[in-house]
Amino acid sequence: MASALKLRLAMLATLAIIIGISTLVIAVILSFLGASLITIGVFVVLINILQWLIAPHIIDAIYRTRKVSRSERPDLYEILERVSAKSGIKTPELRIADIPIPNAFAYGSPLTGNRVAVTTGLLNTLNMDEVEAVIGHEVGHLKHRDVQVMMFVSLLPAIFYYIGYSLMWSSIYYGGRRDRGGNGGLLILIGLLSIAVYWILTLFTLYLSRLREYYADRHSASVVPNGARRLSMGLVKIVESTVRVRTRYTNLGSLNSFKALFIADPDSAVNDLNDLSRYGFTKDESALLAKYLERKLTLADHVVELFSTHPNIVKRLRALLELT
Repeated sequence: MASALKLRLAMLATLAIIIGISTLVIAVILSFLGASLITIGVFVVLINILQWLIAPHIIDAIYRTRKVSRSERPDLYEILERVSAKSGIKTPELRIADIPIPNAFAYGSPLTGNRVAVTTGLLNTLNMDEVEAVIGHEVGHLKHRDVQVMMFVSLLPAIFYYIGYSLMWSSIYYGGRRDRGGNGGLLILIGLLSIAVYWILTLFTLYLSRLREYYADRHSASVVPNGARRLSMGLVKIVESTVRVRTRYTNLGSLNSFKALFIADPDSAVNDLNDLSRYGFTKDESALLAKYLERKLTLADHVVELFSTHPNIVKRLRALLELT
């Protein structure tokens, strides 16, 4: 991945495209069907804002997080305070999620404030230097206000999704009334257009999510000593351990509910590990870093990444290694 400036420009350009497409298509739909669709938009916005406000409580319940006292984990508190100070933000609340998958996530809302959670699986898998690099990544998300940005961006595809399906159901109603006034055909056409726009915006939203992961990685590298190498090794260990955990614990479906928050997508761990294996993974750090610069991605790798919230593991590690 290119420089921080190019990353910021790419994120701004992607955000502009998402907003531009949404504004244009909404204007076209309203010109045909009138302002009645505003009700759907307002409903979707209100539901998503409510979800954002209460999401921390839902996340705490799903991932079984608990607030950690300073006396219980002074090492983690020291790391979080140090990284937050270097990042220029207020120290978020520290929590530990009692789940075996090694991961970490940052979240929060105006009702709860910002929080950073690390899983027990992460603490059992990584050394403290690598944990610090992971926390640096999560603090980067808070620094860049990624929770708020992605919440806003995710609203737009959701609006078109509900508009599309509402119009499709309405077309069935009008069809049952012998297509009175020709409205049924128009509703089907605009409904299909809305669903198509939903998928297009979803792809752009996923791309923006991947860019922001790169940006958070760069932040960790900038505030943690030797952060790029530490985070690289931490990500590889997370992938390896996640595959083992998912093999042992098959009933982990609910843990994927907010997987976009994670530092690594647990669903792609098997594919990521295959990439590492094909690449000649070794725990020798110098050999690992050297070999990743040679790995070439296949067309299948790029296609799979299109539908992922996180970058391909090889591309992500390569971007980190360029910072060393």
